[in-house]
Amino acid sequence: MADSPAFFLSFVFIVSLMIGSFLNVVIYRLPVMMERSWKADFQAHFNPDEQITQTSPFNLVKPDSTCPKCQHKIRAWENIPVISWLLLRGECSQCHNRISIRYPLVEIFTALCSVWIAWHYGYSISALAGLLLTWLLIALIFIDIDTMLLPDQLTLPLLWMGLLFSIVNPSVTSVDSIIGASAGYLSLWSVYWAFKLLTGKEGMGYGDFKLLAALGAWIGWQYLPIVILLSSLVGAIIGICILTLQGKDKGQAIPFGPYLAIAGWLTLLYGDWIAAQYWQWVRL
Repeated sequence: MADSPAFFLSFVFIVSLMIGSFLNVVIYRLPVMMERSWKADFQAHFNPDEQITQTSPFNLVKPDSTCPKCQHKIRAWENIPVISWLLLRGECSQCHNRISIRYPLVEIFTALCSVWIAWHYGYSISALAGLLLTWLLIALIFIDIDTMLLPDQLTLPLLWMGLLFSIVNPSVTSVDSIIGASAGYLSLWSVYWAFKLLTGKEGMGYGDFKLLAALGAWIGWQYLPIVILLSSLVGAIIGICILTLQGKDKGQAIPFGPYLAIAGWLTLLYGDWIAAQYWQWVRL
């Protein structure tokens, strides 16, 4: 693969399509698993004598994927990333219930972002680390959009992966990574409490703190201002557009995780260029 960039990029594209298919499962099932776990913990704590209703296994592996309308079990040929959706014309093969176009879009988006990472870093350990980061960020983005949650099951492994990768990372030292993780968490934590003390409202969730801590571990403390400024700018523009187009109240909560994730991903790849452009603009 090191000798054939075209083969390497093609391999990454195909594998990432399959990863994108799995991410669709994670995006849908992980929040459901979390909710069931919370309910079980609540019942065990507050109603310990009440008999727990036995349910069928529900995790990232079981049950097998089925049509939500007719419960038709999805066969192997119906589960090929993108291709199956096109062959089935976006419908269930049995009841013709519409299959959301988001499934193939997530698969394609995952593949394109992964190829971008592979092309940027080439055949290297940095590319492998970047791919893992990209896949986790994509899952976090869509889960936050759907549920306003950033699960610890994803943000914490992302944090530890960033810290461990700093041992061999040619761009970020372990010291910069540790400071970046700490500064990332504490910066949004401070903003959260300042906003809450001034207004009595919660401006963001703890998941945002953990996500920025994870990004700080990957990019180092020096680039955190870029992530915060970029995510805030994009979030403000898109948020205003969404509220205006959908006619929602200005107090409507908007997930901040996607903007953090996108800003962190772009900073990982082009942090130096973004910083150079910013200082050039400031001098003007």
